[in-house]
Formats: sequence, structure tokens, C-alpha cells
Amino acid sequence: MNALTIRPACVEDLPNLLALYQHLTPGDAVPSLEQASANLECLRLYPGSDILVGIVDNHLAVSCTLIVVPNLTRGGKPYALIENVVTHTDFRRRGFGQQILDAACEAAWTAGCYKTMLMTGSNKPQILDFYRMAGFEQSKTGFQKRQLPARQA
Repeated sequence: MNALTIRPACVEDLPNLLALYQHLTPGDAVPSLEQASANLECLRLYPGSDILVGIVDNHLAVSCTLIVVPNLTRGGKPYALIENVVTHTDFRRRGFGQQILDAACEAAWTAGCYKTMLMTGSNKPQILDFYRMAGFEQSKTGFQKRQLPARQA
């Protein structure tokens, strides 16, 4: 198995990253490169926040977004949200998703977060098992109010 190299996304990654997101939500609207670059820069205004990418043989194989949220509870310790977890279909079932989640959690701990959270809209047992095997527990009830429709589970 080829090794996965995980690092923060750079502007040069954006075309491949936007293509990778189509493996998360096929047919989803794609921002312009200018908008994607501005959004990446804005995300990084929150210290510790970033988009992590995993590279295998010069191919962007996996990614997730880590958002570190400042907080006034828990002694002022921030918390982290993980979003947009996606693995290219050609690279699935090789442990790369687990590795990117581990890297995101490690970055959250380094940023002083007391917890990391993620949500999934999927009710597929294999997806829920994936998150459990990555060390996440299904312990809270999530609610959301949307302007765009949810992805199909």
C-alpha cells in the first residue's frame, strides 16, 4: 500500500480539491477558484483551522476541513468541528479516511481543543461504523436549519 502524506491544503491544490468534493456530493455547485481561494484564506483566520489533504502518489486522495472555534466555556478552551470528510472513490477502503481524521484530531488537540465534533447525514451502517472505528462516539443529538437541501444519505 502506498503511503499517505497529510498536509494543509495550498492554493495550488484547489482545482483538485474542488474535483475531490464531487466524490462527496456529485453534481454539487463548484465555486470559482477565486472564491475558493478567498474562502480558504478566511478559514485560516481562525487559528488552528485548515483544510487537510492527503496525497498518494501525487494524487489528492482524501480531505477534511477542521474548524477551531473560540469558546468562553470549559475554561476558554476552543472546540473543533470536522466537516467535508471525503475520500476519492479510487482510494477508498485503504485506511486513508481514518488517517485524515486522526490528523485532524491531532491538530485540534495541538490547538488546545477540548473536543472534536462531526456530523454525518448518512444513516448507512458502514459510514456510521467508519466514524465509530475512527474513535468518534454517537453521543449527542444534532439539529440543523438549512438553506440548501441536505445531501442524499
